[in-house]
Amino acid sequence: DPFPTLATLKPLTATMQGRTMCRAILAFAVIAFMTGSVHSYTAGGVFSTLGKAPSLASSSSCRASSALASLRMVAAEPRTMTTLNKNIKTPDPIPEEGIKLATEVMQSGKLYRYSSADATSCMVSRCEAALAAYMDYKYCVALNSCGSAIFMALKCVGAQHNDKVLSNAFTFTAVPSAIVHAGCEPVYVECNDQYLMDPEHLAEMADKTGAKYCVVSHMRGKVADMDRIKEICDARGITVVEDCAHSLGVRWNGVHTGHHGVMSCVSSQSYKMLNSGEGGFLLTDDEELAAKMILYAGAYEKLYHKHSLRPADEFFEKHKLETPNYSMRMDVARAAMIYPQIYTLDERIEVYNRRYQTVKEDINQIPHLRVPDQLPQVSPVYDSVQFNIRDLSEAQLEIFLERCAVRGVPVEVFGAKTNARYFRNWKYTAASQEQFDSLPKTEKIIQFAGDLRLPLQFEDEDFKTMTTALREAMQEATADA
Repeated sequence: DPFPTLATLKPLTATMQGRTMCRAILAFAVIAFMTGSVHSYTAGGVFSTLGKAPSLASSSSCRASSALASLRMVAAEPRTMTTLNKNIKTPDPIPEEGIKLATEVMQSGKLYRYSSADATSCMVSRCEAALAAYMDYKYCVALNSCGSAIFMALKCVGAQHNDKVLSNAFTFTAVPSAIVHAGCEPVYVECNDQYLMDPEHLAEMADKTGAKYCVVSHMRGKVADMDRIKEICDARGITVVEDCAHSLGVRWNGVHTGHHGVMSCVSSQSYKMLNSGEGGFLLTDDEELAAKMILYAGAYEKLYHKHSLRPADEFFEKHKLETPNYSMRMDVARAAMIYPQIYTLDERIEVYNRRYQTVKEDINQIPHLRVPDQLPQVSPVYDSVQFNIRDLSEAQLEIFLERCAVRGVPVEVFGAKTNARYFRNWKYTAASQEQFDSLPKTEKIIQFAGDLRLPLQFEDEDFKTMTTALREAMQEATADA
């Protein structure tokens, strides 16, 4: 039997001194690592897990060589290691049509949206019209990011310096950053174990702070009770903006997300349903807001005429001299990449959702893991999966995450110390930091909430590999429980 066990190591180490003992421990660690016979490979881990086996040495003065010679080797059962050999961060590719259109634009040199002779010949306008039709909006402006869209939305609805803006305690750092960019003060609202904004805590914080604006973020496509949120906000005169960066294609009672607010913000960053590397859109049905957003984006002088989705000239003339030009326009090459992707959204959503159901079922069969359900009003889009990790100690959680990572399935935990989705990492204003200790429910949930992307380019068997790796990692994390 070629491999030592922990039980045979302790009496050996008791008879060794100095470098001889260190070499023996190192040899054991290397062999154990290669065979998977132990879970911890540090010297401290070896010492801490040694048992009380009887000494194999005849005396404490025996030499290391004789002890090694007399050591009985016991084979260890190899650890099962299912490994994913693909990058879980793989984004959706740009379709051939998008590459062709973008190449033509670059060859022409006309990357500036206002280089086009008119609105109808502008690729950016065509892209705006396609997305507005998909989401059922009258007006749309293409921008350089969704963060810019949130910033501009707050400017459009009249938020002023130091105004308080209610928003999710569980979201991505770009949301509070955009609120601060607009000169406002974030007020954080707790989430529940479905990762949704808590309406009752929203009402509490609205009454406590007197906030008149609310940015609701549909983080990872999870949609809160928007009817109740709208009711709470309407009763208090609070203007709602929706962050739909993660909810393109998601509907509430058949209506696309965004319509409970006066403006909707969409992303085309690489890990979203539309991919242009960076990019975003701002949409509305309100004429005043539409004129403002086009002016803020950078339509100076009479350039608003080169927008196909726009209100009458009088709205622009009313606001243009008092509306700063923030130059946040989308360029034509990005619009060209995005344009054909809009027409394949439903087809891709069908693939994502079919795969998700299998992944969800498999994960829910793993002890300690549970994928929460969406509200029944939601028609979802699942390009990723989130799950609550239950009844594990922090030490077991760390083992689980480490074992997932070595199998090529790096699970991200929202509440990890370095995660940009953890509110304690948003130290943007003194007042907002004072709220951190008042969000116990969100903190408890996200510290044991796992997150995995489900890349479109993967095959069905890749997702089976992923969930098998999760199961094996959990078995190892809880082996001694």
